[in-house]
Amino acid sequence: MSVPHADVAALPFEKALAELESIVQKLEGGNVALEDSIAIYERGEALKKRCEALLRDAEARVQKITLAADGKPSGTTPLDPQ
Repeated sequence: MSVPHADVAALPFEKALAELESIVQKLEGGNVALEDSIAIYERGEALKKRCEALLRDAEARVQKITLAADGKPSGTTPLDPQ
């Protein structure tokens, strides 16, 4: 049994977001059959989760940027200090 929407896990943020926006437009247009609406809604949920995870990761990386005494970025610290 394959994982539904497994390909979503490999999408970069920009592609996932663009596809999600396309899905929203289709659903808002109301010209999609019920079964198709359910399928694309489920894909949209998977894409939304992917985008959220990528944003959380990016935010964590940004928060790890260290600043020098003058306030300028001086480097980064590891996310996992192990």
